[in-house]
Amino acid sequence: MSQPEILIYHMPFCPYCTWAKQLLDAKQVQYTQIDVTTDEMIRQEMEDRSGRNSVPQIFIGERHIGGFDDLSALDRSGGLDPLLVAEQA
Repeated sequence: MSQPEILIYHMPFCPYCTWAKQLLDAKQVQYTQIDVTTDEMIRQEMEDRSGRNSVPQIFIGERHIGGFDDLSALDRSGGLDPLLVAEQA
């Protein structure tokens, strides 16, 4: 089994972004960070993909998880770990 791609649209000084990354670091998974601070096209891509304009926006594979609160709730409910080890389609 392989880890699906994890993508985090973030801003460097966002505490929710930091907390999301800390949660994923604790799970010992790799993720790609995309800084939306200065690139309007990248920020628009994030908004188009997620339907939201706040950061972080987290994707596991093609699944939009949402922000930190969504990621944390998914973890508390036991739904995050299975997504992190799912075979990437």
